[in-house]
Amino acid sequence: MAMLFAIEEINNSTDLLPGISLGYNIYDTCGSTARSVGVALALTNGNEAVSVPSEAPCIRSTQVQAIIGETSSSPCMAVATILQHVRKNHFITKEGDEVYFNENGDPPAKYEIINWQPTENGVVDFVTVGLYDASLPADKQLNLKNNADIFFLQVPVSVCSEKCPPGTRKVLQKGKPVCCYDCIRCAEGEISNITDSITCVQCQPEFWSNDRRDACVKKQAEYLSYEEIMGALLTAASLFGTCMTAVVAFIFFRYRKTPIVRANNSKLSFLLLFSLILCFLCSLTFIGRPSEWSCMLRHTAFGITFVLCISCVLGKTMVVLMAFRASLPGSNVMKWFGPTQQRLSVLAFTLIQVVICILWLTISPPFPFRNLKELKDKIILECALGSTVGFWAVLGYIGLLASFCFILAFLARKLPDNFNEAKFITFSMLIFCAVWITFIPAYVSSPGKFSVAVEIFAILASSFGLLVCIFIPKCYIILLKPEKNTKKNMMGRGAQNTL
Repeated sequence: MAMLFAIEEINNSTDLLPGISLGYNIYDTCGSTARSVGVALALTNGNEAVSVPSEAPCIRSTQVQAIIGETSSSPCMAVATILQHVRKNHFITKEGDEVYFNENGDPPAKYEIINWQPTENGVVDFVTVGLYDASLPADKQLNLKNNADIFFLQVPVSVCSEKCPPGTRKVLQKGKPVCCYDCIRCAEGEISNITDSITCVQCQPEFWSNDRRDACVKKQAEYLSYEEIMGALLTAASLFGTCMTAVVAFIFFRYRKTPIVRANNSKLSFLLLFSLILCFLCSLTFIGRPSEWSCMLRHTAFGITFVLCISCVLGKTMVVLMAFRASLPGSNVMKWFGPTQQRLSVLAFTLIQVVICILWLTISPPFPFRNLKELKDKIILECALGSTVGFWAVLGYIGLLASFCFILAFLARKLPDNFNEAKFITFSMLIFCAVWITFIPAYVSSPGKFSVAVEIFAILASSFGLLVCIFIPKCYIILLKPEKNTKKNMMGRGAQNTL
């Protein structure tokens, strides 16, 4: 197109070649050496139809001054071999090589390649050829040569599509020439970093495409950290629960000789408060960047501390039932479930969970894992469970103890007033079971760090439920209603109405 435009401009000019028109013949060699030879012979035969812009084709002796070769070298060399035996020529190949074919090596015409820009698919953007001929006056030679870049700087806009920028790929338009195409933006996770790319390249698993789709950037690591709002709020809730439990423990220790503390098995109460502190603190192991130790600690610590907690509640519930049975005439059941037996039962229930956790850690322990698939543009740093059987065995054992404790507390809820702690245990176990029943679907469906947040929330909610339902009513009587903290009230109707 550039050459045709230049010839048009030269022929339309009254200054460059007055009275002379430049013509051209364009042949498609189709990459064939044989066809190229035939084309070369046709150009040198002398009576060919020559296309002259703005004029009708004419039949006259063609005076071919130069042949611009095609993109491949084999047809060009074949044409050069033919032409050197036929006429004097200056031959220009794609690489810019100049080949002369006259007796003394001094061509009668000179062609200079000023700019040659091939594209990726071999199509030439433009070729600028400067011409001077020995048969022309010197001033016309210089004028022609100097004005040839000027002409080519005014190349008309192509009817083809604009070049596709980086971040896109070319898609040919159906039924149109190959230079007509659409520029399609690369999909997420793919890039193209060159102009006129025909494909988009997939980024490596740990990388993602930027907004411009022209570079792969490293994925951001995501985990529940102390610095973000959600992590900070959960940390604050955990520490608040720990402090609140410690205050309750201090109140119970301060008033440990009062009837309300002694009547509800003070030793089990202190052990339960200690286990609640551990439950609140174990939620902190779920926050922060996962490591090998934190992954093993978080689930095992959670499983053991919660079993200890539920075992204490179960022990208190059994004490209520046994005490009621002991109040019946002729019953000596309490000698079979005294303080020693109570502590041993808590120890036995907890040891079962310890054995489950040891087996889990021995066979297939949890480990830090880089999840590259759940979120497209982020790497989730999480703790893989290792053995899913071990994880669900830990949760299942907690659920079994909680269900058993809830059933016993429900059965004991209408016992006489001095044993009315069963009512509060029933409420606490109801909250505990409701929290962990809703936890399972929420945990499975939550993505990334939100699954960790759901687990922490379940730990904190169930711990607060036990603390508030079992201990806060007693603290209310100890601190605000001390007149009711008497043995007489503990044995009378007033306790039922107050508690």
